[in-house]
Amino acid sequence: MRGLTQLIVPAVALLALPACAAPQKTPEQAPPARPAAPVMMFVGDSFTVGSGPVPRRRTYAAQAARLLGRQPVIAGAGGTGFCNEGRAGRTFRRSFERELAWRPAPELLVISGGHNDRRWSAPRVRRAAARLLAQVRAHWPRTRTVMVGPIWLGEPPRKAYVVRDALAAAARAGEVAFLDPLRERWPAGTTLPDGVHPTLAGHESIAAWLAEELDRRLAGGRVA
Repeated sequence: MRGLTQLIVPAVALLALPACAAPQKTPEQAPPARPAAPVMMFVGDSFTVGSGPVPRRRTYAAQAARLLGRQPVIAGAGGTGFCNEGRAGRTFRRSFERELAWRPAPELLVISGGHNDRRWSAPRVRRAAARLLAQVRAHWPRTRTVMVGPIWLGEPPRKAYVVRDALAAAARAGEVAFLDPLRERWPAGTTLPDGVHPTLAGHESIAAWLAEELDRRLAGGRVA
C-alpha cells in the first residue's frame, strides 16, 4: 500500500498544475476598417452620364472622381440642360431634385453642361443656372459647388460662347467656381462617329483636365 500511495501522490500533483501551462491561442484581430472616400456628385447631360459605347461608370465624371479619390454619384440625362428638357422631359434642376437632393450632402457637387441650351436666350440660361445654384446652396449649405461650362470637342459655334458667358455670369453671382472647357484644345480622335460625343479616349482627356483643375482649386481653397 505504501508503494501505491507513493505513485498516486505525484500523479495528483501533476493534475493540479495550473492550466496556463498549456499554450493558448489568441483570437485573430480584424484589420482596421478603411475610411470611406468622400462623395462627389455630378449633374449633367449625355457627356456626363454617358452615350453610345461609353457607359456611366466610364464617363469623364466617373473617371475624374476616381482620380481625386472620391466616390462618384452621377445624375442627369442626355439632351438636358439648364433650360432644355430633352427627351427625358426635365432640366438639370429637376435632375438635381429627383436624383440627388434626397441623398446626404456630398463634399463636392459639379454642375456640368450648357451644350443643349443653345436655342435659349442668354438671360434665360443665366436665370435658370442662378436658380439651380441658389437651390443647391439652400439645400446643402456646406457643399462646395463647381460649374463646368459647355464641352465642345470640335470647333464650338458662336452660340456656345454666348451660353458659356451666361453660365459664367451666374457662377460669379452665386460665388461658385466656373471652369471653361471651351478654352481647351482636345486631341484628335476624341469624338464618336456622330462628331459630337466623346470616345472613351475623349472622356479620359476630359477627366484628366477636370481632375487637375479641381485638385488645384480644392488645394487652394478656391472652390465655394
